[in-house]
Amino acid sequence: MSIVNVGALPKTSEGSSLVDKWMVKAHFIAGISFFFLALLAGLVFSTQFLRNYLFPGIEVLSPGRIRMIHTNMAAYGFLANLFFGGLYWAVPRLTGERVWKRSVSIFLFWAWQTILVATFVGQMFGYAQGVEWAETPIFIDPVVVIGVLLMTVNFYVPILRTKEKPLYVSLWYFTAAFVWTGLVYIMGNYLPQFFAPGVAGAAIGGLFIHDLVGLFVTPLGWGMMYYFVPLILKKPIYSHALSLVGFWGLAFFYPLQGVHHFLWSPIPMFVQYGAVTSTIAVEIVVTTVIVNFFMTLKGNGSILKTNIPMRWFYTGMILYFTTCLQCAFQVTLTLQQIIHFTDWVVAHAHLVMLGVFGFWLLGVVTHLWPKVTGREWFSLRLNAWHYWLTAIGTVIMFGDLTIAGLVQGFSWRSLQIWEQSLTASMPFWMVRTFAGTMIVLGQMLWVYNLYRTAKNPKRLGSEVPMLNLEHELAPASMTNPTIAL
Repeated sequence: MSIVNVGALPKTSEGSSLVDKWMVKAHFIAGISFFFLALLAGLVFSTQFLRNYLFPGIEVLSPGRIRMIHTNMAAYGFLANLFFGGLYWAVPRLTGERVWKRSVSIFLFWAWQTILVATFVGQMFGYAQGVEWAETPIFIDPVVVIGVLLMTVNFYVPILRTKEKPLYVSLWYFTAAFVWTGLVYIMGNYLPQFFAPGVAGAAIGGLFIHDLVGLFVTPLGWGMMYYFVPLILKKPIYSHALSLVGFWGLAFFYPLQGVHHFLWSPIPMFVQYGAVTSTIAVEIVVTTVIVNFFMTLKGNGSILKTNIPMRWFYTGMILYFTTCLQCAFQVTLTLQQIIHFTDWVVAHAHLVMLGVFGFWLLGVVTHLWPKVTGREWFSLRLNAWHYWLTAIGTVIMFGDLTIAGLVQGFSWRSLQIWEQSLTASMPFWMVRTFAGTMIVLGQMLWVYNLYRTAKNPKRLGSEVPMLNLEHELAPASMTNPTIAL
């Protein structure tokens, strides 16, 4: 495979002027704020399983509503905000063009935070929709759709204006994510509640649950990795062909998986079999992506010892392979008989949303924070503590709840009385709360470090211009249409 000599590439100096650093920083601060809200809600929710719920008898703080705050703020407040911040950095540098309008960017930033606050308040006071992961109050949904359309235009304009052809694979993922997101959000928030009740609504709801991850979070996450990993390593991605296999495999197989959330249900079995098959197929697709990134890392593994963002990225990749491999087994009808409705599912969800995409975004913020603030890190040691507390806490929670799920499943299968499964689960739930406390502590140290860095009198040294165009990041075959895949 022929690749370009990165050291011989011309460096561009206009990348920094193309990026609106205020927008990047604003979305990072908002995302981290909502991350704390999501974490605290999750921690409070976990106390009910220890028979010591912190707010007993208070309707607006009841566990069901706190759980919705935990999941919605994690997805739309934490992940979405940090993704938007990463896009405001990456898209102008990949295209050589600014986003459409700064006034639109500022409007969208405040509109999105207003939507999140309205969602929070609406759910606390009982105005949630009765569809899982689509609990945003019905009066918020039209505003979200308009916001996604405006965000799409804001980022599509520089992509359409770019003179670099063909587009680098990160832009493929970003472009597809916005098309898919609008369709998925409308489908999940309107069809089950108003047009397809019952079993049909469950099938569409399952499709929405999974496509929210697979067609919004996943393409943005992989797009970020295809940008930042080669950038930090200062070498092209190992194989452009594999990157396209990953993209088209995601596009083809992921939308078919949603029904695996409702196996052994009244949904027609041929639909369930299709979901099982496509879920297993996605593991093969994910393997090609993981191989691509680890072959890119080959010869530079020592960077994981010194570069915290890269450590976040590759830890997330290992956990991504783990969760997809787990998914390939847990969607089989045999294993579903054991794990359905157990804490195994909770473990899986946390590993995906925090251990994979959350880790990638924490790495992105860690990499970019000195650049957007213009200050040197206050403490590299605190960054290391942040990584280890969060990573160890997440792995403990995943392992703990996975085992708890098996204990619960086998207890129910053996027809033990319900209370015995609760008694057996109590030690695992205590460990879950302990692990969650570790994660929260890690974020507290990190936020302190972020704040002290922003106030650090030591300015960041002159920034080395970053590689920003597709021919500087991709194999030579990508820039020659006659030999491209």
